[in-house]
Amino acid sequence: MQYRRLGKTGWQVSTVSLGCWGIGGQWGPVVEQDALRAIQHAMDLGVNLLDTADAYGMGESEERVGRAIRGRRDQVYIATKVGNFARRLGHPLTYTTPHHLYLCADASLGRMKVDYIDLYQCHIGDLQDPDIFLEAFEHLKEVGKIRAYGISTNSLEALTRFNKMATCSSAQINYSLLSQSAARDILPYCLREDIGTLIRGPLAQGLLAGKFTPETHFTDSVREGWNEGAAHQRFLQNLERVEQLRFLARPDRTMAQAALQFVLANLAVTCAIPGAKNLEQSGSNAAAAGGALTPEELRRIATLSASW
Repeated sequence: MQYRRLGKTGWQVSTVSLGCWGIGGQWGPVVEQDALRAIQHAMDLGVNLLDTADAYGMGESEERVGRAIRGRRDQVYIATKVGNFARRLGHPLTYTTPHHLYLCADASLGRMKVDYIDLYQCHIGDLQDPDIFLEAFEHLKEVGKIRAYGISTNSLEALTRFNKMATCSSAQINYSLLSQSAARDILPYCLREDIGTLIRGPLAQGLLAGKFTPETHFTDSVREGWNEGAAHQRFLQNLERVEQLRFLARPDRTMAQAALQFVLANLAVTCAIPGAKNLEQSGSNAAAAGGALTPEELRRIATLSASW
């Protein structure tokens, strides 16, 4: 495993960390023991940051993270998020008072059965006024319930507002072979401002594993919209792009591993946070940290991307 400094926190974080959205069940059923083994196997391989959120499975992801790390809390950084709880059900909190955030923080601590959260992230990517979140996060730091805070967004404007006091430690950003716009603005900003970056969607919600076909039918709540209309057309277009990237797969490297190595080739990236729902996926993702794309592969990717 390789490690990089997470911005101004100074923490050395595994370049391939673990995203825990999937184990909350929103991407389809997950066997409890498979989820726990996936997390524990990743930790055995040197993964030391787990990213979750209170909204993932309405707390199920956080609960499973807590069970998986029992007895190993000191081996891992816990990153979780606040701001989307119950939003998918049509009943979000307003987050118009710091007390909503204090309540959510205590709930997350309770679900994971831990005394503190290492990295607490705002989960509202288009946040217009950050003052409530900043006030709450600063208070939570003062009382020892969190150690650092950041925001999950692909909006440079939202991140700039959130970082107005230069206290933002991290940004969680969507970036992949199929979605490279962050490399133009928000990633360079993070590098200049010493903001650590957690890259979500490095496998483009599974597309870059190279296993989908035009006949694939999605039943999970996250991707079921891909089955028809404009979203289906975008899915088919992305499948064509994945086919153009097949040259990245080799006997010793999967498509998914190459996709992770592309993300890590950007010097503004601290870590990628691919999901894993079983031991095999967990191990394969972690192994990607041991390799890198060649300059020629990166040039070929740049040429292809320019035509998309």
